[in-house]
Amino acid sequence: MSTVHPTESCTPGSSTGQSWQADTGSGANKVRLLVVEDDSDISSLLLYTLNNAHFDTLAAPDCKTAWEILRDNPPALVLLDWMLPDMSGIELLQRMRREPTLETVPVIMLTARSEESDRVRGLETGADDYIVKPFSPRELCARIRNRLRISSNNNTETLSINGLVLDQASYRTSVNGIPVELGPTEFRLLRHFMNNTERVFSRSQLLDRVWGTNIYIEERTVDVHIRRLRKALEPYQKSDLIQTVRGAGYRFSAQNP
Repeated sequence: MSTVHPTESCTPGSSTGQSWQADTGSGANKVRLLVVEDDSDISSLLLYTLNNAHFDTLAAPDCKTAWEILRDNPPALVLLDWMLPDMSGIELLQRMRREPTLETVPVIMLTARSEESDRVRGLETGADDYIVKPFSPRELCARIRNRLRISSNNNTETLSINGLVLDQASYRTSVNGIPVELGPTEFRLLRHFMNNTERVFSRSQLLDRVWGTNIYIEERTVDVHIRRLRKALEPYQKSDLIQTVRGAGYRFSAQNP
């Protein structure tokens, strides 16, 4: 079975419109992507498709090569296969999410593993999206552009979602211009959530990323601070943005659970 539909295209002029770019000027400003895929045919098709869409795309056939690229010059987004020769894509994803310089790099898993349990595991590990082979190039490019837009918004000093504004430079939070009083831990927790919208984090992941890997406290401490954060946002009808995902952890979302 073919992994892509060759008659489809995500190049400029297709029905999906222009491919997302950080700058529409010279080629040096193209958005850089990394494809981690051991199947040479699939890798070649992805390189052809994405480079035609005016992305600057590199390929790695295994996790070792991918890690060298990630460490030396992190891309704007990673397309990651699950089944790789030296370690699984899940293991590479876990390693990325533990690395401060890579933890916010968007990752889209592109894999033949289609079971619901696989999708859930991929997303809970930290993937931003999950696409099952065979895939449509147009849909793939649309999802890439969407993740890059979200990532670009998350890199700004001021984060704003549904009237809730967090200024990362001044450590101020407000709702529709009204200041919200937050403790330092609640502020860091909210900042982490707003920089990683729609992503589910377990308690242990939140401990590592908000409190730090060298801090040894119980996981239920996370629940205490989640309650405090929700209480602080409740007068402004924003507490529902912090959602509990049963059996998995918490996420920040403006969508209904």
